Amino acid sequence: MKWEYWKWFFRGVDGQSPGLFSLLDRWVLVHLVIAAVLSAFIDVSVKDAASTVLLPLASIFIGLSFAWAGNAQALMQTEEIEELSQHVPGGLQTYAYKFQTAIFVILVTLCAWGLAGLGLFENQKNICKHLPCDYLKYAVQGCLYFLASVTLRECWHVVLGSQIMLISRHSIKQSKQKRPNSSDAEDQGAV
Repeated sequence: MKWEYWKWFFRGVDGQSPGLFSLLDRWVLVHLVIAAVLSAFIDVSVKDAASTVLLPLASIFIGLSFAWAGNAQALMQTEEIEELSQHVPGGLQTYAYKFQTAIFVILVTLCAWGLAGLGLFENQKNICKHLPCDYLKYAVQGCLYFLASVTLRECWHVVLGSQIMLISRHSIKQSKQKRPNSSDAEDQGAV
């Protein structure tokens, strides 16, 4: 089997839409509104915001997501989820890539806020020689808050995806226990 994550993410595989579209859905408008509101009303430098709130919060996101992704990985190795994945376009690969995308978003956000915490975006006079600095300041803040909002959503998706797989596994297991085994049915028919 070939590793096709980036192909899946940007172009899609097996007739599926690209994985990037899972991030660029109708919720992107909510993330943009959140970013605009936070940029307009929070009057703290991104460096201070990064070091005070968002980098510590990111560690919680990472811990939460990696813990649940580990749970999801264990679930994906069960017979029931393998059976379920046969009925999903892209199969098990799609599940794995969606969890990987959530981790990727978290890491991108962590890097961006880490750079903000180091003060990279504070010295805007060198960056915006031809633009009014206020526009660049709000654009940078907006991008960072947008990433934070998307990351929160993706962390929730990791938990939600794991829970759905857990409940699906339980349902599949119960339905298998309720239906008679084919060899048992044959034995009963022979008697």
